[in-house]
Amino acid sequence: MKALIFAAGRGERMRPLTDTCPKPLLKVRGRPLIVWHILNLVRAGNTEIVINHSHLGHLIVQELGDGSQFGASIQYSREETALETAGAIAQARHLLGEEPFLAVSGDIYCPYFDFSQVTDVLAEKDLWGNPYPLDKRDVAWLYLVKNPAHHPLGDFALNLYSIANEGSPMWTFANIGVYRPQMFDSVAPGDYAKLGPLIREYAARGQVGGEVFDGDWTNVGTTEQLAQLNGAVKAGA
Repeated sequence: MKALIFAAGRGERMRPLTDTCPKPLLKVRGRPLIVWHILNLVRAGNTEIVINHSHLGHLIVQELGDGSQFGASIQYSREETALETAGAIAQARHLLGEEPFLAVSGDIYCPYFDFSQVTDVLAEKDLWGNPYPLDKRDVAWLYLVKNPAHHPLGDFALNLYSIANEGSPMWTFANIGVYRPQMFDSVAPGDYAKLGPLIREYAARGQVGGEVFDGDWTNVGTTEQLAQLNGAVKAGA
């Protein structure tokens, strides 16, 4: 399965660090955030990786190269200005192919996520080998986490393995998901488009599945969070 790592964001809340360093290259425990993903993807057998970039993107290309140093094959999708998540997927779709692909944000820290589990989450047949009708197949599979302090209301509910826009309890989208390319037919290359509205549209149709990830996960959004992860300040201080 191919993987897309989102790496085009400006990282405004991380300034001044991101004035000279793209956010995915900021280091946690001596390793850039994006490299944690690359190593975990390769370990799980996902060696074909696409990375989108915009702000200071040349530094990402310079740091990661063709991926051979990690045992990966990396291709890049350059954006003149960041196109947001759905826009990034549409722009990179020619590199991702026509099979389901994984997408993960380059600025989250989840060092123990096992990417090998994503391979068959978008099943096209039931347990008895009968194909699901096209209009009943999940188009996406999301991983959810407990709501962090900065996002207490969450994003989605989970009924068994079905994502819902409303319900209780609510969970936060971990920014890790598997998607069918056809989900993005309405977004043209170069369009600025967010992923959230598309997910909610298909969730309302009952075509988004998901599960909860209960391992270490941090959306590294502030310099304070980065410092906590690196042990510079005590968590919660």
